[in-house]
Amino acid sequence: MISFAQHVVESRAFRATIIFVILLAGVLVGVETNPALAVEYRTLLRALDVTVLGIFIAEIALKIIAKGRRPLDYFLDGWNVFDFTIVAVCLLPVGGPFAAVLRLVRLVRTLRLLRLVTALPRLQLIVGALLKSLGSMGYVTLLLALIFYIYAIIGIQLFGQQAPAQFGSLPAAMLSLFQMITLDAWNDLFHAVNRSAPVASVLYFLSFILFGTMIMLNLFIGVIMSSMSEMHAELEGQKLVAQTSPGDASASSDLGVIDQQLVALRGRFEALQAKLPKSPT
Repeated sequence: MISFAQHVVESRAFRATIIFVILLAGVLVGVETNPALAVEYRTLLRALDVTVLGIFIAEIALKIIAKGRRPLDYFLDGWNVFDFTIVAVCLLPVGGPFAAVLRLVRLVRTLRLLRLVTALPRLQLIVGALLKSLGSMGYVTLLLALIFYIYAIIGIQLFGQQAPAQFGSLPAAMLSLFQMITLDAWNDLFHAVNRSAPVASVLYFLSFILFGTMIMLNLFIGVIMSSMSEMHAELEGQKLVAQTSPGDASASSDLGVIDQQLVALRGRFEALQAKLPKSPT
């Protein structure tokens, strides 16, 4: 049973089936947003949803069985915990005294699409890289916040009187800088302050767009790419360990057999020695 579960879980057909079922679950949630279709095909949608949930439960059961004598190892993987939590919430009763959890169940049913991350290793690589880069992104974000604060103070001092709607206060200046860093109609902001201080406005806008948009964006991209390379190296290392482990296990078993044979030969040799006549002293 364990070997069968391992064979099924590791097969490509199983993974393709799970991906198809996840996409089907997303389609069902989308169809239910249309009240007319939800009422007309209520029975069919309900049957398909139960089928999808049953397949997810079977998937979790097979993965747990595939762990053999250590089924709790299934929960050592964070992605498995995520899958299990989503399926468990979908099993909550939504009628009677538990009607309050109906919205939570509907929300989780929508989040079932995120199970594509667990089904596609490349998506796991990207998400893992994003999570791994959060620590480094914190320092980049702190540097960006510092630049925002400095430029907001300078903007208030330079353009606060001429453009109070854009730079009249610290919150307004922060919002204007955010608009500038996204390059969304930044020329309107520039024309609003250009008349009062043409040289200062040019230097102010060009320097902030250069530091904020070009340099900071490249810093974020660099951090993510570095994390992706680290995640890729970790995955390659895990694959290498997984490939070498079976060979190590077989080598260990061969050594054990050789040891047993040596012990048996030693026993026979001692028995032969005991049968030989002893030489007179």
